[in-house]
Amino acid sequence: MKQLIAFTGLPGTGKSTLAEALATETGVPAFAGDWLLGALAPHGVLTGLDRPAFLAMYYDLLGTLLRRQLMLGQSAIVDCLVNEEIAARWEQLAAAYGARLRIVECVCGAEDVHRQRLEGRRRGIPGWHEVGWDHVLRMRSEYPQLERGQLVADAMDPVDVNLARVRTYIRRT
Repeated sequence: MKQLIAFTGLPGTGKSTLAEALATETGVPAFAGDWLLGALAPHGVLTGLDRPAFLAMYYDLLGTLLRRQLMLGQSAIVDCLVNEEIAARWEQLAAAYGARLRIVECVCGAEDVHRQRLEGRRRGIPGWHEVGWDHVLRMRSEYPQLERGQLVADAMDPVDVNLARVRTYIRRT
C-alpha cells in the first residue's frame, strides 16, 4: 500500500537522519523542507514574507511534491515539522490516492543532549542556515507534540533501533 511517511519533531531530534536512512533503504523519495527553503532563499523568494505566508508556501510546496508522488502511484517520505492541521491535511491527501499517512515523531529525551546535538551539527544544506537553541524553543511552543497515535522515536536510542521501530510501524496494516 502507498504511504506518506512524515518524520516530524524539533530540530536536532534525528528526523532527517531517520528519513534519509529509510529513503536510502527503500528507494522511496524523501522531501525535506529545509532543502526546499535552501533552494528558494538565494533567489529572494523568502524575503519579506510574513510568517503565515511563509508557512503556507512551505507546506504547499511539500504537499505538491507529495501529491505528485501519490499521483504516480508511489509512496513518499517527508521531513519537516508537522502540526495537527498539516497532519489532517496530509491524511486526507493520502486517502484521496488510496494511501495511508504514517507519522514518526522524533524527540530527544534529554534536553542537554538535545542542545548539544543541535549546536554540534553542520548539515551543509546549500542556501540554508543552521538554527540555534532559541529556534528550538520557539518551535517547541508553536508545534506541541501530536495526539494521533504516531510512532515516537527518541534520539537517545541508537539510530538502528529507531530505524527498526520505523520499519515495523510502516509495515503495520
